[in-house]
Amino acid sequence: MTTLSLSTIRQNLNQFNLNSLSIPGLVLMIMAMLILPLPAWLLDVLFTFNIASGLLIVMIAIGTRKPLDFSSFPSVLLFATMLRLALNVASTRVILVNGHEGQEAAGKVVAAFGEIVIGGNYLVGFIIFGILMIINFIVVTKGAGRVSEVNARFTLDAMPGKQMSIDADLNAGVIDQATAKKRREELSQEADFFGSMDGASKFVSGDAMAGLLILMINIIGGLAIGIGQHNLSLADAGHIYTLLTIGDGLVAQIPSLFLSLATAIIVTRVTTSESMTEQATSQLANPTALFVSAAILSFMGLVPGMPHMVFLLLGAAAGGMGYMVQRSKTEELAVVQPTEEQKATEIANKDLDWNDVDAVDLIGLEIGYGLIPLVNADTGGQLMSRVKGVRKKLSAELGFLVQPVRIRDALNIDPDSYQIVLKGVVRGKGQIKIGKEMAINPGQVYGKLSGTPTREPAFGLEALWIDPSQRDHARTLGYTVVDASTAVATHLNKVLRDNAADLLSHDEVQQLLDKLASKSPKLVEDLVPGKLSLGACTRTLQGLLREGVPIRDMRTIAETLSEAAIKTQEPDILTATLRPRLGRMIVQTLVDEQNTLSVITLDPSLEQLLHNVLQNTQPGQNVVLEPGLSERLFNALRSGAHEVEEQGHPAVLVVSPGIRPWLSKAAKNRVNDMTILSYSEIPEDQTVKVIHTVKAENKS
Repeated sequence: MTTLSLSTIRQNLNQFNLNSLSIPGLVLMIMAMLILPLPAWLLDVLFTFNIASGLLIVMIAIGTRKPLDFSSFPSVLLFATMLRLALNVASTRVILVNGHEGQEAAGKVVAAFGEIVIGGNYLVGFIIFGILMIINFIVVTKGAGRVSEVNARFTLDAMPGKQMSIDADLNAGVIDQATAKKRREELSQEADFFGSMDGASKFVSGDAMAGLLILMINIIGGLAIGIGQHNLSLADAGHIYTLLTIGDGLVAQIPSLFLSLATAIIVTRVTTSESMTEQATSQLANPTALFVSAAILSFMGLVPGMPHMVFLLLGAAAGGMGYMVQRSKTEELAVVQPTEEQKATEIANKDLDWNDVDAVDLIGLEIGYGLIPLVNADTGGQLMSRVKGVRKKLSAELGFLVQPVRIRDALNIDPDSYQIVLKGVVRGKGQIKIGKEMAINPGQVYGKLSGTPTREPAFGLEALWIDPSQRDHARTLGYTVVDASTAVATHLNKVLRDNAADLLSHDEVQQLLDKLASKSPKLVEDLVPGKLSLGACTRTLQGLLREGVPIRDMRTIAETLSEAAIKTQEPDILTATLRPRLGRMIVQTLVDEQNTLSVITLDPSLEQLLHNVLQNTQPGQNVVLEPGLSERLFNALRSGAHEVEEQGHPAVLVVSPGIRPWLSKAAKNRVNDMTILSYSEIPEDQTVKVIHTVKAENKS
């Protein structure tokens, strides 16, 4: 029974982490120094330990390559400052109580700094102490505080851009949800760090001021006690207590200067999820810093007049710790990491692979750094939600899932500009003014409005940039007012809609077929790959999208393709075959409130002429019109479209099925926003009203 109890106790002790007691032990030591009187020999040890810890922190700060390598610095700085101040209190108690006994009343370290460092001349000591105060408080501490403040402001200003980059990578599928969460945590921790650093600089500046006040209190209190209680003369009391006080101040100001220097060096640190004890335990085990500190301590131990044993022992201890840490890390690296020769061999033998080729984003929105506030939801930016709304709306209207839009900042464009990129090619540009709203002239307004002239990026309409306070006034004058995010989203919507065919690939078509197969498996199985290849099906659907026809009705599309694929595999012919079957879907957005389709027709003689030209053109050849006829035709189409739009109707041209495919392609880039239908695409029960006839007569 006893053996079992001892075994249990031993097991519990083995599982207990003694490292977790280091910080509580340090706190208890500081409290003891503040309350309990300490002997002179212990003050020597603590003063030496204080110098060693300051050296160690500076060496780690210098050797730190990444902020995360010393993320516990503000907390370590707090405890180091409190340790030094507690040591000041302990030494002050000893100086005031035992100072009359002689220069070694507060220990040999204080006596050495009072006698050897300043030669026993307290005036020299005052001067050296003053110089140290100037260097520490005015130069290093003030500079470190300013650097921390400026870096904090710049880092906080850059946070929206970094958050935007994370969200854009997540939307584009570059990273997963777990990686995005980790990056957001690191970004938040970085902001927390700068707040900590701003406070840490205040610790150091307060420490420097406290050193000056303690010096004055020690001198005044020492003179009063020496003269009033120990009956010393003014000269003796001044000599003893002043030298002790200056020695104490110098031995405390040197570590304080080290801490100030470390604060100036460590101005970037990212807090992790580890506790401060774990961070300090792992990060202070820096072999290089321990070796350098051991060398310096050993050298100081060899200086005549110094307490050799204390410095040499601590130097040997630091060197031994550095050796053990270095040995353990070398063993770990030998197991985990390959040698330099192995690395060089692997690099030499490695050839280029597909990982070295960056994939082009399907849809990208590049913005200048001045437009970053539009993306940051914390500051009211709505661009991300607007873009998501555009994707949702287009996906519902077109009939397939539009890929995510990758938003990123671009340094190669103007701060207030943006670019819409499809497959690596810029397809749209625009400029936005943050804090302004765009008042768009729809064609007729009822007054003048003050603002900066511009062009609406999506449709090229005349517009003005106005202050938000002018919004209501602009609307009363007939202007259409939108905010900056809406202007960008509208432009993106138009570019994506105009290039919908480029957004549809084999993957999307396969997803559409899989979705249809869940309800009509036999239909899909019979079509692809039985009668039509996936590539031909994709090109056919792209043809519909290119002509502005949505592909929402996949059942009708699949049934029609299944019938037509027996006769032809040509995507253009299949697209033309599909259009009449989708006639109602095409027409529904073109009818007016009375369900009447107002159309434009060609003069019969002109239509017959175009028929004759197409019949005389061999398959595969380009259709060639007489230059004068071509110019008159498209001028008449543009004039007719403008006249119809002035009447409030969409420009819809109805022609015979034979010339519709050619005329649709020819007029696409010559006549804006004109829909060209064939007679067979209009449902039989649809009411049609001819409101204009196009003639291409030679007026000469």
